[in-house]
Amino acid sequence: MEANGFVSGRRMSAETPGGDSGVTGTGAGAGIRWLGGGFWGVSDGIFGSLLPRVGGDADQPLQLQGTPEAADIPDPDYETLPNGASTSTHMLAGAVAGIMEHCLMYPIDCVKTRMQSLQPEPAARYRNVMDALRSIVRTEGIWRPIRGLNVTATGAGPAHALYFACYEKLKKTLGDIIHPGANSHVANGAAGCVATLLHDAMMNPAEVVKQRMQMYNSPYRSVLDCMRAVWLKEGVAAFYRSYTTQLTMNIPFQALHFMTYEYLQETLNPHRHYNPTSHMVSGALAGAVAAAATTPLDVCKTLLNTQESLALHSLNVSGHISGLTHAFRTVYRLGGVPAYFKGVQARIIYQMPSTAIAWTVYEFFKYFINQHQHAKRKAQWESEK
Repeated sequence: MEANGFVSGRRMSAETPGGDSGVTGTGAGAGIRWLGGGFWGVSDGIFGSLLPRVGGDADQPLQLQGTPEAADIPDPDYETLPNGASTSTHMLAGAVAGIMEHCLMYPIDCVKTRMQSLQPEPAARYRNVMDALRSIVRTEGIWRPIRGLNVTATGAGPAHALYFACYEKLKKTLGDIIHPGANSHVANGAAGCVATLLHDAMMNPAEVVKQRMQMYNSPYRSVLDCMRAVWLKEGVAAFYRSYTTQLTMNIPFQALHFMTYEYLQETLNPHRHYNPTSHMVSGALAGAVAAAATTPLDVCKTLLNTQESLALHSLNVSGHISGLTHAFRTVYRLGGVPAYFKGVQARIIYQMPSTAIAWTVYEFFKYFINQHQHAKRKAQWESEK
């Protein structure tokens, strides 16, 4: 995700106490059950080993509602993933989520990078996001908005897989120490911080290459050509110039995103039912608020990544810009306070659907796995009856 992307996903697995497992509307529930039957019918053989058991030992006889032992059957807890989910499950889900998010929103990400340019060439000055997309396709070809997508997808897969695996492992380990048997916000926060360090360490080089490929008149023929040129001309440090800025941006982004989403959920969906509309609206608005507030940091990150030659030449800057403080001063010299918000429209347009998709898919993922596993337990009980 920004602040890559599924930063939004980075707090998604925090457990919410007291969640309600109800589903809003019988139509939605019927549709999900129909989809579930078709999907899991062909995928159990592939993913069955990755999915954990829910609510106890599979060998223990299950009790159905309506029998004297009905009280012993635990209904699936929608708000949390099943306990004991394997590391491979978290890695698989995280990798797929990260790749999907970045691939689907990549053309808008390309526009955002260009609109954050501090001294764009005349042919690369756009009125808005749609004008930029039309202009890029018309003058540079239909494939230009997705140039560099391969390096992003390559980096996003392992980066998000590592993030989710690390987050879930640390969250459980620290939670058992800090607050055994219950959800701990301190453990969630600490696990998220460590996971973010690892995620951004892996993703930052891909971000550097991606943004250089996205710039207007990029001199690089391919991803490998870009990597080779940066390595030879600027050294390995060039791939991590924006690392501290990325981390500095991700911390407030995550905080604002998470707090806004939870506040909106309490307002729109106070009983925490499975409600795709509320998840989508809350996710979109949360992404917009966080994106707008952290745009100045994103502009500085883009400058550090691209080392925009035209802008540096206009200030007679020799060498390379390094460090967040240097980037902040350079942005101000080039355009004053308004320069810190260049590309804010494109950034919001990028983040709103990105975070909406992320939250909606993730909430469905939690609900669907629990419902599927609960149905399997009931079927097993019936077959043993």
